[in-house]
This record gives sequence, structure tokens and C-alpha cells, in this order.
Amino acid sequence: MATWIDGTCDTNGISIHYLRTGGAKPPVVLLHGLIGSGACWTPLARALEREFDVVMPDARGHGGSSAPEHGYRYDDLASDAVGLIRGLDLARPVLLGHSMGGMTAAVAASRGEGILRGLVLVDPTFLSPERQREVHESDVAEQHRRALELQKSELVAQARARHPRRSPEIVDLQAEARLKTCMAAFDVLTPPNPDYRSVMSAIEVPTLLVIGDSPVVTFEMATELRSLNPRVRIEQIQDAGHGLPFEQPERLGEVVVSFLRELG
Repeated sequence: MATWIDGTCDTNGISIHYLRTGGAKPPVVLLHGLIGSGACWTPLARALEREFDVVMPDARGHGGSSAPEHGYRYDDLASDAVGLIRGLDLARPVLLGHSMGGMTAAVAASRGEGILRGLVLVDPTFLSPERQREVHESDVAEQHRRALELQKSELVAQARARHPRRSPEIVDLQAEARLKTCMAAFDVLTPPNPDYRSVMSAIEVPTLLVIGDSPVVTFEMATELRSLNPRVRIEQIQDAGHGLPFEQPERLGEVVVSFLRELG
């Protein structure tokens, strides 16, 4: 990671911080979830960097990126992703996103601007209106407010107890990312989200949908999405929940690399 590029890109009136593996290789942009950061993609980036130029931005309100008071809806985040791609002059990258980043990537791809070569969605936040309300009315934001009062060592200890299968490296990166996530970023949880069925129907590039065995996107929902858009391919990884990139990074790397190679 020490040899990776550490940069910023100005777009949409904010500064987006990113890590980048670099090299004259096909570009892949990785979008993280809520309370994450680009650095949290480190295990997957290592699996991809030999063949691909991997760009890992921090979403607005996260990591080293700007934290404006407003502008945290999915359309804003998607505009940031498109702005980064254009600002860095990336030639038809593949866009990959997990959770919040998955919905962001799907919205960006649905705009049909012809800038993407492909799309990978890792258990994106495709939630029913009822589930959106439940999440918004839950105490997740208050939990984060309390977490911001803790030391990093306390967050690491809590996470290791809660997620014993995650590597010490990823637990450390996630604790650091949490402490650098502003409260305004939780505005993304305010309903309504974009209608994921309409979003997926509008996507015109090859799409890989990766889910775990206890995911947000169930296999039945994934099958429905494939019926709406024949460009969608489904991969299910066993023994992984919504935190699939952190629980099964090697397996995720394998299925992503296979898909990227097929795109040519």
C-alpha cells in the first residue's frame, strides 16, 4: 500500500480523496459503503492491482474527502463518482460498489452516459420502502454518534469481538474509517432511495451482482433483477453476510477478476 498513489480530485464543488494502484492497465473504481473508506478496499485492491489500475475514492463525508453540510443522497454520490472518473480521465472503467457504494454505482451506471465498461455490485443497498423506513428510524446514526466519542483502540476491540473472522488489518482500517465519517453522511439513509428495479432496468453494461448467503439482496431478489435485465450475472458466495468484502476477500477477488477478464 505504501507504493500506491495518494491523491485528490476536485469535482462537484468538493475534493475527493483517493488511493490508486496506478499503471497502464484497465481502470477499476471501487466505491465503499457507509462509514467506510477507500482504504477499506485494500485486500481486494491487492488481488486486482497486478492486472488493473484500481482507484479507491473516499465518498463525501468520509475519509479524507470534503464533508459538506448537505448533498448526501444517492444522486449526489453518483455524480461524485462520475465526476471522479472524468476528472481522472479514466478510460471506460469498471465501477464496483458495496452496500451504499453498490447503490451509488448502480445509479451512476443507470444514467447511460457511456463512460463505463462494466459494473460489479456487491450486496448493494436495494431496500424496500418499508425497510428503508426501518433503517432510517433505527438508532444507527446515534450509534455512530456514540462511536465518534471513542478511541480507535476501543472501536478495534469492539469490532474484533463482533467480527472475529475479519483480519486485524481490515478491522483497523474500518475503525479508522468510522472515526473519519461525519454525521451528515447518514443523510443517505433518508427515504426514498432510488427505485432499484428502475435503476437496474436502465443499466446497459455487463453487470455482476455478488451476494452472500445472508445478504441484503436475497437470491430471489437477484433472480428478479436478472429477469429485468439480461446483462445481470449472479454470483453467490457462501459463508458471508453483508460484510462480504471483509469476510471473504479472497473469494470475492476471484469472482471479480474472472468477470473483469471476460470483459476484455
